[in-house]
Amino acid sequence: MKLAHGKSPAFLAAFAAIFLAVASLFALPDYTLTGSGVRVRTVGTASFEVYRISHYMDELPATRSREAVIDMDTGKKFVWTMLRDVDRESIVKALKDAYAMNGYADQTKIGRFVSAFEGDLKSGAEVTIEYDARAKATTVKVAGGGTATVGGLDFMKATWQIWLGKIDQPRLSEELIARLR
Repeated sequence: MKLAHGKSPAFLAAFAAIFLAVASLFALPDYTLTGSGVRVRTVGTASFEVYRISHYMDELPATRSREAVIDMDTGKKFVWTMLRDVDRESIVKALKDAYAMNGYADQTKIGRFVSAFEGDLKSGAEVTIEYDARAKATTVKVAGGGTATVGGLDFMKATWQIWLGKIDQPRLSEELIARLR
């Protein structure tokens, strides 16, 4: 039997099966929120909320610890929403300082990553930092800015250490894993 458009039901079923198989190769991870918090910048006695940040993982670690989240080679991401305007130079300096504080010194990879920040970040802008475990690559996407992808498990771990390793706001680290059990 042929349908009105000339294709048989068997052809359509085979096409659908192939389409679904190919689509599953490109499926996005089914992320679980592990926690959220607010990055605060303190200058003297004044504190300013800079961005809201949430962390998501494709698979969850067996143990509830910051180190387990950093080390786990699975799809994961951070999403920031800016709560105030911040100039490009301040964001780039803060990221570079955080890599240095956590002992990561590959300036080529760091430079590629921060190149996504092409201009100032405005209140409400979103930044996504996502690790693809299959590609072993970390991608940063800046709304209204650029995108950069940096390869390597080492770079992912260094990037996750910014929020879950040595940090001047340890409470934020705990908030980012608060939903892990």
